[in-house]
Amino acid sequence: MDALPTITLCMIVKDEANCINACLESVKGLVSEIIIVDTGSSDQTIEICENHLAKVYAYEWKNDFADARNYGLSFSTGDWILWLDADEELDTIEKSRIPEILANTNAHLLSLTVLNYYGKTTPVDKNKAYLIYQLRLFRNKKNIIFQNRIHETPLLPVDVTEKDIEHIPVSIHHYGYLQEITETKQKGQRNIQLLQQELSDPAHSPWIEYHLASEFYRQEKYQQAFQLVNQSILLFLQKSQKPPSLLYKLKYAILIETNSLEGAWPSIEKAILLYPDYVDLHFYMGYILYKMKDYTKALQTFEKCLELGDYHTKHLVLKGTGSFKAWKYKGLCLEQLGKMDEAQEAYLYEKNTKIK
Repeated sequence: MDALPTITLCMIVKDEANCINACLESVKGLVSEIIIVDTGSSDQTIEICENHLAKVYAYEWKNDFADARNYGLSFSTGDWILWLDADEELDTIEKSRIPEILANTNAHLLSLTVLNYYGKTTPVDKNKAYLIYQLRLFRNKKNIIFQNRIHETPLLPVDVTEKDIEHIPVSIHHYGYLQEITETKQKGQRNIQLLQQELSDPAHSPWIEYHLASEFYRQEKYQQAFQLVNQSILLFLQKSQKPPSLLYKLKYAILIETNSLEGAWPSIEKAILLYPDYVDLHFYMGYILYKMKDYTKALQTFEKCLELGDYHTKHLVLKGTGSFKAWKYKGLCLEQLGKMDEAQEAYLYEKNTKIK
């Protein structure tokens, strides 16, 4: 029997003593090598990593996450690369599927479900999360490296196609967007600084405006966020590229947050025409219709959300828009339409589809 493929975990760290142990515990028994790129820790991070038999390499920080990731790749010897952040944990039950998947796949890259939790602090509410599929496992020595100074992603070789990518049923739990962590590590301020540095490059990607808009949205600076996300959409169009779906998600989230329903309706219908399978856009439209007291159309829209469900490999999805959140608003619509028995049934479904 052929030996199972080996996996190298590659990470960038700095002062992660409060979370790095949980992260490394989550990959125990799966990875055969741990490569840590340390950018200047002054706490117990390095000691904790070495206790997990990690190879730790010092790195002079250059305000470039991709460069730091690529430095780590240069030391890796495994057949596959798994990359995580210190505030993430691989699902300890689902990870058992990975060795067999690697032994049987022809893909070069594997995408995993990343659950980005939001809220104030731990323990997290498992119902408060954004779901997105990300390329987190890829074959080593296939000319796959990272790109982008911030929000770095694997740069795919020109000969890689959709058939070389496989989505697998394994989750990563990400806690880095919890308020306690973002405030302690001043992530927003750091990210904005790096993104503005990228913005000064005339050849920058339209993604930079989007990521800046997201940072301002998290800081509740909605006017700046709205201007930037619209700029991002325009820049993609000027490049003759279809703007990615999460740009429209952010745009309409801002309009709803600021109660600008006249700006959201009926233009959201055009966004849905571009992405008819994006459950969040349907949910936003249902919410807008509900606020406009068009309960019949809103009810039909929330039923569409339930048909689409929460899990989509191509979109960033707010957990519940295709399940318990849609059931809740379906119940509210039914109440307004005088169908009380059906409303109570919807509320029961809402309760039962939440994680206990």
